Amino acid sequence: MEDGTVTAEVSEIVLSKQDLRAVVEFAASCAEAALETFEADQPGDSRPRDAVCAAWEFARGGERGKLLRDTASAALKAAKSADSAAAREAAWAAMSAAGAAYLHPLAKATQVKHILGAGAYAARAAELVAGDDRSVGAGQLEQMVQRATPTVVDVLKRFPEAPSGGGRVGELIRTLDAELRLLTFPA
Repeated sequence: MEDGTVTAEVSEIVLSKQDLRAVVEFAASCAEAALETFEADQPGDSRPRDAVCAAWEFARGGERGKLLRDTASAALKAAKSADSAAAREAAWAAMSAAGAAYLHPLAKATQVKHILGAGAYAARAAELVAGDDRSVGAGQLEQMVQRATPTVVDVLKRFPEAPSGGGRVGELIRTLDAELRLLTFPA
């Protein structure tokens, strides 16, 4: 360019509404497992459950709009009010499930968190409940891999591999990413 700046072109990925629904269904099923952790910490707070319910509603044919955005934002605020780290991770899983509907069709590794973030946060919550036992998180990831549909794996494979960083949740995202990319389904 004339002013000396360089812009990196990021290619777009084609994502259908059915692709998004499959991703959100996967994310909601992952996050749902962590709701009890949040609710044990904050029994009167339904914001994370509301976010997961909104995600399920979208996955089953609902609209992508205000309800998803509002419940994701509310789950994020619920995370800030949690008393334990495990409850915070559980609320972030719920926020990520609702936010998965906003996966951007850009070929950027950072978008993988939209697909796998709910699962990674839920696995981290389970680890923390078990006294930071990483084998518990590994077991959670195995269950998530078994839950993945061909559509979820196909969508994931359209994106670059998960980026580095992000602490333990980032590690869980990368592990889940690598395991899902190895899956093959009969034609």
